[in-house]
Parts: sequence; C-alpha cells; structure tokens
Amino acid sequence: MSFTEKDVLQIKKKGITTGEVEEQIAIFKRGNIKVNITEAATVGNGISRISEEDKKKLLSVYEGEKEQHSILKFVPASGAATRMFKALHNFADEFDPEKHELREYLDSTGDKDLQRFFRHLEKLPFYEHALEKARNNHPDYEERTSEVQTQLLVKTILESNGLYLSNLPKGLVPFHKYNTHIATAFEEHLIEAARYISVNGVAKVHFTVAEEDEEKFRSEWKQVKSRVEDKTGVKFEIEYSFQDPKTDTIAVDNDFNPFRTQEDKLFFRPGGHGALIENLDRLKEEIVFIKNIDNVVTESNIGKVVEYKKMLGGKLFQVQRSIFQYLKMLDTGDVTRDKLHEIQSFLKKELFLETESEKEITAEYLKNKLHRPLRVCGMVKNEGEPGGGPFLVKDKDGEISLQIIEGAQIDSDNPEQAKIAREATHFNPVDIVCSLKDHNGKSFDLNEYVDEDMSFIADKTKDGKPLKALERPGLWNGGMAKWNTIFVEVPVETFNPVKTVSDLLKDSHQPA
Repeated sequence: MSFTEKDVLQIKKKGITTGEVEEQIAIFKRGNIKVNITEAATVGNGISRISEEDKKKLLSVYEGEKEQHSILKFVPASGAATRMFKALHNFADEFDPEKHELREYLDSTGDKDLQRFFRHLEKLPFYEHALEKARNNHPDYEERTSEVQTQLLVKTILESNGLYLSNLPKGLVPFHKYNTHIATAFEEHLIEAARYISVNGVAKVHFTVAEEDEEKFRSEWKQVKSRVEDKTGVKFEIEYSFQDPKTDTIAVDNDFNPFRTQEDKLFFRPGGHGALIENLDRLKEEIVFIKNIDNVVTESNIGKVVEYKKMLGGKLFQVQRSIFQYLKMLDTGDVTRDKLHEIQSFLKKELFLETESEKEITAEYLKNKLHRPLRVCGMVKNEGEPGGGPFLVKDKDGEISLQIIEGAQIDSDNPEQAKIAREATHFNPVDIVCSLKDHNGKSFDLNEYVDEDMSFIADKTKDGKPLKALERPGLWNGGMAKWNTIFVEVPVETFNPVKTVSDLLKDSHQPA
C-alpha cells in the first residue's frame, strides 16, 4: 500500500501510523468474522435469577462496602438527537396540510409511534415551550386550521428558529416535566447517581461527549447544579472526555482502496462506541457503573432502578472478594490440588468458564483466568426491544465464555447458529458495573482484553459514493470479550430508553 506524502502527514496528525492504517485495510479484505455461539445464555445457564432473600443480602453487601471503594458512573453521551426525531422530520417533509388530513396521513404511514406522538402531544415536556414559540413566530397561528397548526408546531420543535431539538446532543433534550422545572437526561443521570454511587457525600460522573458539545454540557451543569445538589444533598465531580481521533478508522471503496473525499483526502470515520474502551481505560476509579444517556426515568419511578443497581454492585463486590482471595492464594505458590479444583469449580459455577479439552489445571492457568477485569451485567427478558443478547461463545482456542453478542455478529445463514439465536430469552440493556483494578490495586490495561476479531464492517455512503466503514469491537461486545463476566436478570422496569420522541410519553417518563 503506497501513501502520498500528504497522506502520511494526515495519518500522522491523527496520532496513528501508516502501518496501523494498513492493518485496518487488511481487516476489510478479511471481512467480518462471525462468532461461534454454542448456547443462548438463559436463567440457570449463564444468567442468574436472584431470589428476594439473596437480593436483600446483596443490597446489604453493597451498602456495607461501597464507602471503601472509589466509584464512578460512566455515561456514553456523544450521540445526537437526530435519530430520536427522525419520524418528525419525515412528517415535516411529507405532510401537506392543503392536501392531507392529519388522521388520514397518520393512518397511511402505519407508524404507531408517530400516531402516539400526536395523540398525546400535550404531555411532552417541551410542548408548552414549543407552542409559545410557534405563536410568537406565527402571529396568525390561532387562525390557522388544525392541520396547519400541527405542521407549524412540529417545525418549531425541529427547526433553528424554534427549539431545534434534533440538533442537540441527546443528553440535553428535555426529557421530563416537573411542577417546578423541566429536566434533561443529563440532569436525571445525576439525580440517579446520587442514590447509589456517592461516597463520603460525593458522586463522580463521567460523560463522553462530542468535543463540540462540551460547553453545552458545562452550561447545563451551571444551570442545574444548585437544584441537583440541594435536592440530593450530594456534591458532584463531573468529568468529560471525547472519542480520541486516533481511534477513527480508515474507510475504503469496494476495491479496498482507501476512500478519498472530493478534496482527495483520506476519509476517516469515528470507530463506533467500541473506541470508548480508551476513555474507560483512562479512568482512575476502581468501580465503574456504565449506563447509556437515554436510559433514565422520572424521580417517582427511580426506586426500583436504584435498588437493582445496588444489587448488581453487591454481586460484583461478592464475586470480586472471592477472586481476590484466590489470586492472593495463588501468588504464594503454595496451593494444594484440592484448592486448585475448588478454584476451577468457582470459574465454572460463577463465571461459566470452560475449556473444550480436559487439560491439567495449573496455578498459572487459573491465575491467568482470574486476573482480568470483572463485569456484572444486568439482563432483561426479551420483549421485542432491540439490543444485543447474552450467549455462551466458543473462541478460536476452543474455550467457552459468556459474551454479549449483536445480531450482526451471528452467522444467520448457518441454520444451527440461527436456531441458537432464536432461543435467546434476554437482551443487553447496557446495565453494567465493572471492577477495573486487580487484587494489588493496580489498574488493568483494558486494551489487552479486547478481541480485535470482533470489529465490524458496514456499508455506508459519502458524497453519494459507496464505501466500507470499520467499527471497532463494541464497548460491551468485543471490547470486553476477554473480561470475566456475570449475567444477572433484572426487571424490564429498569430499562427505559428513549429511542424515539414518542418514548417520552411512556409511563416511566411521566411524573406521578
């Protein structure tokens, strides 16, 4: 592969080398590698269902130990709200009040989310603000037909002379209306964090944001700081980070040559949320809760969410304690054969780690399996929501472990693999708590535990031309493939994402 002098300078400015770009191009030529799922993880076989009695014990463990740890909440929040408002953009482009009646148009689309949006429009947190703005922008608003009013209101929500909501980062879109204020997802994450991660009266929250949006988030924090801290009685330490440009990946054309822009520059794209493993790796805290920016609820619905967050944390502390004890024992080098078998049994029972062949279990082998980052992941019963799922996966060395797998990673053309995929009962809501330090208090190098084979190639376009894009192994998929993993069932009430604007009309987003 030959690069021009200008190419080399562009690559160097990204913080990477031509060799790394060539490695990425080799991945395109190789193609996507499908995973080998052996079973769907189900309750009793990879997923733990915690009894009410055990849940109380885990809550007690968490409350009893959390003050002894450094804890942080990590919220990927760089996504824009564009997709959330996609149906409204389509409506604004297609609906002609001179030709259509609203009901007739909605029936023709068959879009139930859009129908719900217009049926309960007045319950949206920004409805009154949008209505006021529409009236100010259009003095004859009240004289117009209801169809015209509807169209103007939607355009006011979307366009730059109105609220311009679809141009905001999703974390700053108004989500919930209370008697005294309207709260964004950003604010709700802070309210929630105060309930389970505060240590000595301080809650640390880290948001990954688009670099151009950092000042918007900082401005929002200035506006809500007094209200949030007065309400919770907790002080906050808020951090921001960006996706490092060096994690961007080269795009190629259909002949696997580097894709070039109209200015004849190499075209790099963000490497997907898997690139955030770098951001996670830079954290100094020991315990990190991970949750997506759009998965929040109103304060009246927060109780169960907090309860299960603490339960997951208690499970992490419980398992971490055993792992650390075993590692310290193995470090001495004086371990009996019976103790080795006990540790092997622990690996199978708690972490579902098994080898294909019967090999002699050594202290070094067990130490290698135990000395890894640990994550406890909440799993929700699958009720039709999109998202990756929990599976038992066999790697190229024949070893089986628990993994979160996206549908695109499964070989759907293989009848046996497709059958296993259909047997999945749960999906991944991104409800994760992690332990990032070892038994000696040393931070893991998280890049050592990424499965690079789980990168993903997708077909995209740029300037009207087709291209192939490379996404790094997903943060909780290939990015954590070599972590020790535990799946725990959590109730669906703990998963309340806002994928479309109509989701804000669900009960979990409506104040009591």
